[in-house]
Amino acid sequence: MLVLTRKPNKAIMIGDDIEITILSIEGDQIKLGIEAPKNVDIHRKEIYLSIQQENRKASKTETNFLEGINKYFKKKS
Repeated sequence: MLVLTRKPNKAIMIGDDIEITILSIEGDQIKLGIEAPKNVDIHRKEIYLSIQQENRKASKTETNFLEGINKYFKKKS
């Protein structure tokens, strides 16, 4: 893990097209501004993990559904 120290209104770059700026520091909270291309998804980690979990559930459901349809049509043949 890279650890950097930045003051308010200072920024860091990730690659050529993602800029993270420290907007303010208030107590134990830091406000960040993130500039990135529109095709880059940006989420808080807990939201990202929730999306991943939902995607895994959906893919399992789809597989079970397709297996059920397959069994149904095999019985009909």
